[in-house]
Amino acid sequence: MRIYASLFIDYLRYERNYSVHTVNSYFNDLSQFVAFLEEKVVAEGEVFDVERVDADIVRRWMMELMKQSLSPASVNRKLTSLQSFFKYLVRQDIVQKHPLKLVSGPKKSKALPYFIKEKDISNLLDVSLNDSDFEEVRNQLMIEMFYETGIRCSELVGIKNTDVDLDAMLLKVTGKRNKQRLIPFADRLKEMIVHYINVRGCEVEVDCSSFFVRKDGRPVSSAIVYYIVKKNLSGIPTLAKRSPHVLRHTFATSMLNDGAEMSAVSNLLGHSSLASTSVYTHVTFEELKKVYNAHPRAKK
Repeated sequence: MRIYASLFIDYLRYERNYSVHTVNSYFNDLSQFVAFLEEKVVAEGEVFDVERVDADIVRRWMMELMKQSLSPASVNRKLTSLQSFFKYLVRQDIVQKHPLKLVSGPKKSKALPYFIKEKDISNLLDVSLNDSDFEEVRNQLMIEMFYETGIRCSELVGIKNTDVDLDAMLLKVTGKRNKQRLIPFADRLKEMIVHYINVRGCEVEVDCSSFFVRKDGRPVSSAIVYYIVKKNLSGIPTLAKRSPHVLRHTFATSMLNDGAEMSAVSNLLGHSSLASTSVYTHVTFEELKKVYNAHPRAKK
């Protein structure tokens, strides 16, 4: 087994010209697998035939790695190294079957989305502004629109003047794969939109079809929007991530925690399936306590 591993490493180093770092990673992974075979599988003094490696042995090794508290990502990386090794052995006619074809690595746990707590979002939105300052008015409207509609950064940047229907109080956005959807908005956002349009008309001389513009009349870019959001969210020290998507996450979380149907939230977000929306079904610890306090035994 060690001989074949050495041949494979030489193949990576001299024929594939892999970097020293990559070659060392493959070498370490294969060395760990060989050590596992010698300790757990092979009887003392036995010559191990590489053909004996099957899916069960690989799964045993995977379980051994997980017992060592390796993350799913690390285990999957080692399985990838082993997979490449056996592909090489098959191509060289050293083995006939690939033992990893029936092996699936551990699933990575999905990180919960970052969202802003209700108290912090209130402090963020309820700020005093210079009503005549174009950039202040525009920037605050961006924050409010992200939170009240759940749109993506690219969708906000792409809004045209004709996409805002003040009479029907509907916002038309173009999402992924050019799919368009209509999002309703409330009176508060309507008032902010009207005020922004008035201030923009006084401050910006160049006529532009884009809704959100700079002082010179050019459309805002995604980079500018990211900077504005990050700057505004920097006032929340407990927030680990600061981006427009955090406001989108907060919109979805707030809607679901307040009893909105998942299918409705999914439509508002422009998700193609409910699976994408289900990640927001987590609740904060405070919400969890409220649920438990409704239990009859909790009241005693």
